[in-house]
Amino acid sequence: MPPLDPHVVNFGREVYQQYCASCHGAKAEGTPNWQKRDERGELPAPPHNAEGHTWRHSDAMLYDMISKGLRDPFNKTTRLTMPAFADVLSPEQIRAVITYLKTLWTPEQRQFQAEETMQDYGYC
Repeated sequence: MPPLDPHVVNFGREVYQQYCASCHGAKAEGTPNWQKRDERGELPAPPHNAEGHTWRHSDAMLYDMISKGLRDPFNKTTRLTMPAFADVLSPEQIRAVITYLKTLWTPEQRQFQAEETMQDYGYC
């Protein structure tokens, strides 16, 4: 696994704090009771740290979720439960947030996520 550039990590942390922390938590801990549906039948914002499942997704999938938004297929509503940020964040900012998130995972989770990313790009 290549080391993460500390400048990109710091930039990603700043972007995360400004645009993501209000839903996903200042320490990426997610919304309390994030695994229980709310009054709308939606799952609240999950954690992005090692307790969550963000590490199971490749860079490309994470990029798409951030840029295009997400409607969790298990939610009972049809609206985007995570808004699209393509008109708010630059590609560089989105990639930096993803890099920052990687610092919140265990080495095993980072390895799994790196392998998922490599598969997306046809390297495995």
